[in-house]
Amino acid sequence: MAEQREGRDKQRNDGQEKVIQIRRCACVVKGGRRFTFTALVVLGDKSGKVGWGYGKATEVPQAVEKAVKGTNRNTVSVPLAETTIPHQVEGRYGAARVVLVPAMPGTGVIAGNTVRAVLESAGVHDVLTKSRGSTNPMNLVRATMNALSKLRTRDQIARLRGVTF
Repeated sequence: MAEQREGRDKQRNDGQEKVIQIRRCACVVKGGRRFTFTALVVLGDKSGKVGWGYGKATEVPQAVEKAVKGTNRNTVSVPLAETTIPHQVEGRYGAARVVLVPAMPGTGVIAGNTVRAVLESAGVHDVLTKSRGSTNPMNLVRATMNALSKLRTRDQIARLRGVTF
């Protein structure tokens, strides 16, 4: 039992978790209202790996814990070009559109709260973003993750095309 707990703590500590959203839902029952909570969490190691998770439970800490466990299934490896991304890319999910544009060192992460949390967890320090359409945090996180999964380095593209520099 202690070994499992120790393994779970290691899994949790190899990245920085950021809670993006906590929502409360009420179910009306005979005795009144029964509340449940949902948590949207982003977990990244700030060096190219980032994942997101969504958890539901009767208490906030339990919902966050479930969301952190769910980040393993939705993890993306991000190729970084020093402190920025290799090229411009657009991610989509539902009605949400997120455009990521590389920026010069010192620019910082120019983004809204949701997209900023994902990019900072991935280790991107200089990028310009624009989000269009839906402002739903869940859709924005998934659109940003979609954009990050489309990124390729120059070497990866050359290998795919069978070309050498």
